[in-house]
Amino acid sequence: MNLLDSSGWLEYFVDGENADFFAPIAQDIENVIIPVICIYEIFKVVRREKSKSDALQAITVLQGGKIVEISQDIALSAAIVSRKHKLPMADSMIYAIAKKEKATLWTQDIDFKGLNNVKYISK
Repeated sequence: MNLLDSSGWLEYFVDGENADFFAPIAQDIENVIIPVICIYEIFKVVRREKSKSDALQAITVLQGGKIVEISQDIALSAAIVSRKHKLPMADSMIYAIAKKEKATLWTQDIDFKGLNNVKYISK
């Protein structure tokens, strides 16, 4: 399984410079973990930058993946991850979900650089 974080999805949706790095993962949506916090972040940014219609279209794509809610177990794991790796809240939630699901995390967010099971590309 794979987890494409918000930065990767946004890069893919706008066909940015690193879109090709994320495309194979995004296009294999049945094998992608989608944390609800990524749904929040993607909807917020696309709505701000484009339109409500574009934001809803992006969320429709994400619904093809395995949506993972934030449970108490994930919240506690994220708190430990946050402290250990000095990650912000959203990043620690995403990383905790990737670890729980045994997924590879794909990102261009420097906060994840160097962590286990992370495929990172710089912006």
